[in-house]
This record gives sequence, C-alpha cells and structure tokens, in this order.
Amino acid sequence: MKPVVSVIMGSTSDLPVMEKAAKFLDDMQIPFEINALSAHRTPQAVEEFAANAQQRGIKVIIAAAGMAAALPGVIAANTNVPVIGVPIKGMLDGLDAMLSIIQMPPGIPVATVGVNGAQNAAILAAQIISLSDAELAKRMADYKNSLKSKIEKANAELAEIKFAYKTN
Repeated sequence: MKPVVSVIMGSTSDLPVMEKAAKFLDDMQIPFEINALSAHRTPQAVEEFAANAQQRGIKVIIAAAGMAAALPGVIAANTNVPVIGVPIKGMLDGLDAMLSIIQMPPGIPVATVGVNGAQNAAILAAQIISLSDAELAKRMADYKNSLKSKIEKANAELAEIKFAYKTN
C-alpha cells in the first residue's frame, strides 16, 4: 500500500490535533503517511520531501504548523501537489499561524482550513482525490449523507423537549 496523502506536522506536539485527520483518512480507507518536518529546523528535508512528493504518488499534502507556520508555504513552494494548511492553536489562539498560512504570494497557493481544523483538511483531501476515484466518491457521499442524518436526528430530539412557551 502506497500513501496518496501525506500528513506533515512541524513537531509531534501537533499530533493531538492531526490525529483527527489521520482518523478520517483511515475511516475513508485512504492510504496516508504521517511525519514531522520543520521548515525552520529541517529546511533541506522539507524541500526534499516536497520536491519528491508527486513522483512518490502523493496526491494531496496536509501540512500543519503553529506559531510562525512557514511549513505549508515552504512545501507549496517546492511541489505541484495541492497543499492544505492546518493552523495550529498556540500563540494568539492560532491567529498568527492562520495568517502565516493564508497570506501566500501569487503562484504559491495553500488551501487553508480553520485553526486546529485537521478533520476538515482530511475531508478536503478526500474530496480532491475522490474526483478520480469512484469508490472514494461513494464513501464521501455516504459520509455527507450521514451529516444530514445527524441533524435530522437532533431536530427530532429537540422536538421532544417541552417548555411552556416553546412553539415547535
């Protein structure tokens, strides 16, 4: 089994957030790898990883970083593979990381999810891959339908709650 998604984090301190991406990818049966690379402490390794990602079969890279949050942008600058940035909450409640990731220069796009939004990053990666994978597209459709079912169930439960002035 060869990975098609690469989950990269600046350090293993980001793992509690990034486990949500790993769990979703696992649930969707998408082969992935997960590694720590630092744009500041291992810059050559980051550049080598990014430069070789496409030839290794990687279709989407999810890159998480906090504080200076250069990792997603450095990866995007060195590959043609789509990069999804996950700002990690740290200093300034993650605002600093988010701004570092979304403020990319023209020609170096990084799709960005919300602070600590690892699950949404994995969902976006799955949606990208599902464009050329009919079986994954079916699993993703089932997943989206399950979201609708959860809300319908919640509304049914809310309908049972009684208050004197509640009208529904």
